[in-house]
Amino acid sequence: MKGVDAVARILKIEGVEYLFCFPANTLIDASAKVGIRPIMGRTERTLINMADGYSRISNGKRLGVAVVQSGPGSENAFAGVAQAFADSVPILMLPGGINRRERSIPTGFEAVKNYGGITKWLAEINFADRIPDMMRRGFSLLRMGHPAPVMLEIPTDVGAEDIDDDFAYTPPKSAKPAGDPRAIEASVKALLAAESPILHVGQGVLYAEATEELVEFAELLQAPVMTTMPGKSAFPENHALSLGASGYTGTGMVKHFLQKADLVFGLGCGFSNSIMCTEIPSGKVMIQNSIDELDINKDYLIDHAIIGDSKLVLRQLIDEVKKHIGDEGRRDNTTVAQEIKTVKEQWLAEWMPKLTSDEIPINPYRVIWDLARTVDRTQTIATHDSGNPRDQMLPFYEAIIPRSYIGWGKSTQLGYGLGLTMGAKLAAPEKLAVNVMGDAAFGMAGMDFETAVRERIPILTIILNNSALGGYENHMPVATERFGTKFISGDYTKVAEGLGGYSEKIENPADIIPAIQRAQKEIEAGRPSLLEIITREEGAFSRGY
Repeated sequence: MKGVDAVARILKIEGVEYLFCFPANTLIDASAKVGIRPIMGRTERTLINMADGYSRISNGKRLGVAVVQSGPGSENAFAGVAQAFADSVPILMLPGGINRRERSIPTGFEAVKNYGGITKWLAEINFADRIPDMMRRGFSLLRMGHPAPVMLEIPTDVGAEDIDDDFAYTPPKSAKPAGDPRAIEASVKALLAAESPILHVGQGVLYAEATEELVEFAELLQAPVMTTMPGKSAFPENHALSLGASGYTGTGMVKHFLQKADLVFGLGCGFSNSIMCTEIPSGKVMIQNSIDELDINKDYLIDHAIIGDSKLVLRQLIDEVKKHIGDEGRRDNTTVAQEIKTVKEQWLAEWMPKLTSDEIPINPYRVIWDLARTVDRTQTIATHDSGNPRDQMLPFYEAIIPRSYIGWGKSTQLGYGLGLTMGAKLAAPEKLAVNVMGDAAFGMAGMDFETAVRERIPILTIILNNSALGGYENHMPVATERFGTKFISGDYTKVAEGLGGYSEKIENPADIIPAIQRAQKEIEAGRPSLLEIITREEGAFSRGY
């Protein structure tokens, strides 16, 4: 058989269901022959975003695999892979490559020379008989350690090269490390000695599927729990100990408890100090758990480090805590829960005028509030886009089950949420998949709404259309006859209709909930839907620190 047929067979053995792709690459045809469904996007970036969303919602158990052509395909895909790398998402990239005899010619783009900074492993499959070994190593790295993209470039002549039909391939198994018992013991002693500890939870808890252990640990200690933006939904936000999520924006509860904390215990997190991450005030004892040693002592001095899978580590921590304070722990002490309740009520009271506003144009906070109260959040996967929709949605949309919200933002490409949502829907077809984006974000990726229509991926897209590039006031020229401004225009309802989907324009806040309900019925019938909601510019944000 040919090299591409060998790759396709391995993907089938690995349980790959979808190939997120853009022509032209012979691997697409080879994969279709073995029953792997090609999903073709309008742009390479969006198809990578779809693979990303698929991997996230599958929690890395089923991996998003993307295929593009050599040269321009690899060039256009770069942004999507960079986004996946920044947000620690395992996807397998299989771009075509130029013939081996043509390598190092200046006009030929070679992925292996350009993707090194945004992949966990990057290699060229230089001979067809190496395909099984290199694919096995790729899947092994995708299943273990820090999640990140893996790329294997397949030169055109290698794909056409012969390989024995009877080659052997066994999918590699995953292995997960537990924490050093000495680090567990020292961390628990510090934790129990603290007067006001806070649990700072990242995406690693989601990948480890450790929500049950996290809830038990928090309840045992009666410790408040905040999540990072990518970690949002790792802890149920309707739980009495939940502080909600925080990044560039966040809840009032996070701000209150993070300031008063004397110890911050990071679980499955990187403790990054970028603009989209919560800043940790100085003077606190810092404990950090991560599966990746590169996360430790990155931006903050860590007093106690635990390298290991968060599920295994949390079980170790629970057992160690019980040794010190008994099986019931501090469950009978509801002081912290009551304080959270009080702070939350005060914070929501401050924001309720915007969340329930009847003003026209519609306040975007009203859209988020109504969305969360209309959909079944146990059967919904929601995500924001970058910019104002992210900053407004993160604090106020409560996620109550794991992977019911895709939070992102260390890299912040406009339009990313649309591809994420399509990938999420393919991973969990029984769920309502919703992306909330601005009009500028739709301008970046909106034509891929047609991908949802053509590929029969019934998603709900909500556009918050304020006819502006919100948040860019200091970077745009003043309006003149010769120059434009931050203000943009478009009738996106007509665009969606023209692309074959269901669409509505909403201008009155009383129409938000009925429109969402109508869109849900269309989605249940298999039709992608878009709601264009005309909103005002809103410059107020809930800062989490």
